[in-house]
Amino acid sequence: MKKNIVRVALALPAIITIAFVSYWLGQEIVEGRSPSLSSFALIHFAGYLFFLLMPVEALVPIYQLEGHAGATLIMVAVSTAIAGEVIDYCIGRAVSHRVINNMIGEMRYARFKGSIKKWGGWAILFFNLFPLSSSVLSLVAGMMRYSARRALLYSLAGLTLKYFTIVYLFDLASSWMT
Repeated sequence: MKKNIVRVALALPAIITIAFVSYWLGQEIVEGRSPSLSSFALIHFAGYLFFLLMPVEALVPIYQLEGHAGATLIMVAVSTAIAGEVIDYCIGRAVSHRVINNMIGEMRYARFKGSIKKWGGWAILFFNLFPLSSSVLSLVAGMMRYSARRALLYSLAGLTLKYFTIVYLFDLASSWMT
């Protein structure tokens, strides 16, 4: 019984977030509007919550094609990603190891924990350069009681570098096409 309550408590926020994001995007599509920065921010934030792993980095070129400025997309992407990672970190600090192990798996937890122990902040920076894993790493960093300030700074550096590179490469590819 207790296990079912935990599952529902974990699944409910994911279901509500997915429903809200789907509704928001659905409205834009039904009304024939171009995707707005608000929808980008909402989807991007949701993608950085550890229980909704989505490759939101792929959205940057799509929104650039819609005419949104690269610098604006970088600022929105980094700020929403940091907000999501702060929540992941806080959840990691607040929730027991057993609950998290049930959610992300003991092997995955051990792998991320080993990376942080071995490489420290460099592991956080590195994982923020790639899709999907940085939110789980933030969760594990919180569970390990890794310095919140250091985790935030390394995440900020990694995310900024990642999104700057995506925007730059898209701009470069676009200039070759024309």
